[in-house]
Amino acid sequence: MTRTAIFAACSAMPEGDGDETAVLPALADLGFTVRWAAWDDPDAGFASADLVVLRAAWDYPPRREEFLGWCETVPVLSNPATVVRWNTDKAYLVELLDSGVPTVPSTLVEPGEQVRWPGRPFVVKPTVGAGSRGVAKFAAGGPDAEAHLRALHEDGLTALVQPYQSSVDTQGEIALVFFGGVYSHAFTKSVQLGSEVDTAGLYLEESLAAAVPAPQVRAVAEDALDAACTLLGILRAELLYARADLVRGDDGRPLVLELELTEPSLGFRQADPGAPLRFASAVRQQLA
Repeated sequence: MTRTAIFAACSAMPEGDGDETAVLPALADLGFTVRWAAWDDPDAGFASADLVVLRAAWDYPPRREEFLGWCETVPVLSNPATVVRWNTDKAYLVELLDSGVPTVPSTLVEPGEQVRWPGRPFVVKPTVGAGSRGVAKFAAGGPDAEAHLRALHEDGLTALVQPYQSSVDTQGEIALVFFGGVYSHAFTKSVQLGSEVDTAGLYLEESLAAAVPAPQVRAVAEDALDAACTLLGILRAELLYARADLVRGDDGRPLVLELELTEPSLGFRQADPGAPLRFASAVRQQLA
């Protein structure tokens, strides 16, 4: 039986960044016909697809409510609209912290609120954003940090303030990828603050490499995924994909920096050849 899957992207990058190339044959082997469409294309026929998979909807931040409204109209969406609403606001990091998951300390600063800057280098970012856009690092509190915070607030955005983890300068981040709630593979990412924006203007270029996570890193990523599913009231198997980004804290312990459940790059180009097959099986599981 042939099934139709639509990979939802955006008009600036209608077929993503090329990372899913190896996935298409794997899905075809399981009887899927796959096509790409921008999420805001009214003629894309999302309602008639067997499954719509969020893959490169990277232009949603300034149109988040419109994007969430669209997600809620798609009959079979992976990941589900309730997950997308929770995960597209980085306030979820505070919820992970409160759940006991080792997470980079995070302070929310709503428009109009003041903040006590950390006594060490720190990062200020919007809680709604993608691809490291709007993220800035400061050595200490002062006019530059105040100006950046004010700019975010003037745009109606809540800010997230986090102590900068110096390990990223030497070790970068490690991203652990899960399909259907099951660990698949991992890759490292270099720090991107201040680097060049991609040609579509949607995200900052990254340097990626295959990696094998240490057991304690894997354990924290698993804990983060479990906590998120508990908060959302879902099973891990209900998540077609998940990516947990971790860094090392000052004491060497792994800390969650992001838990990407909406539209992360999944590192197929850095993964072993079995990763596309695992992803295709997870897609099929969503329709079981």
